[in-house]
Amino acid sequence: MPASNQRPLIGIVGDMRQFNGIDVHGVSHRYVTAVIDGSDGIPVLLASIGTDETGGLYPTAALLDRLDGLLLTGGRSNVEPHHYDGPPFRDGTLRDPLRDATTLPLVRAALAAGVPLFGICRGIQEMNVALGGSLHPYLWEVEGVRDHRMRINAPLEDRVGPRHPMRCVPGGWFERWARDAGLDPQGFMVNSLHGQGLDRLAPGVILEAVADDGVVEGIRIGTARAFAVGVQWHAEHGARGHPFSEVLFARFGEACRARAIA
Repeated sequence: MPASNQRPLIGIVGDMRQFNGIDVHGVSHRYVTAVIDGSDGIPVLLASIGTDETGGLYPTAALLDRLDGLLLTGGRSNVEPHHYDGPPFRDGTLRDPLRDATTLPLVRAALAAGVPLFGICRGIQEMNVALGGSLHPYLWEVEGVRDHRMRINAPLEDRVGPRHPMRCVPGGWFERWARDAGLDPQGFMVNSLHGQGLDRLAPGVILEAVADDGVVEGIRIGTARAFAVGVQWHAEHGARGHPFSEVLFARFGEACRARAIA
């Protein structure tokens, strides 16, 4: 096909989890369809096996050279606190050290290589931690913050549906993108399925959106050479249907296509 119509290859990093006692690598189908429908890309699923920086198998530079974009997904597990000098997790907190060993180096390498980067839920947390920021490991215990965790026993449409207001920071890129799309940057409702949240922002991380209780909902990397955005809500559920999630996936796709044809 002509280079101008080339669909970009977008890597999607998944989790290592157990299913019926067997270790499996997993990515929700929602991320796959979001890349296809929202970004007009071709999804490439990446197992969490670590990078050469962490003693794993991925040769980071060679891997990113073959990709036009990188999507960091959400997940049930949490970024381990030792990556941001936090106290150890309490017993029972889900963790995924192989994913940490994969995504944290990939974030830094993708930014250095100019690979477009989009982080969702755990993904925004990985972006912040990879660059030197910290997290609230138990966000619901922070004074003045609502419980943002998933309603496990609710029907699916309630679990992933709009739950609280979000506003774009005045003067930011999110605000401009919203206005360019004819949207009210102060008028969004987003879903909420997370137990951790951003605490101290890393150097170079720019706040773009917040929830009505002050929780960070959106960031971008100010020093990035390409699209480098993270959101706390699960935007993959709105890649077709949530107006601003559609905007973000479309802009991510545009950045990935620009790299594909460069």
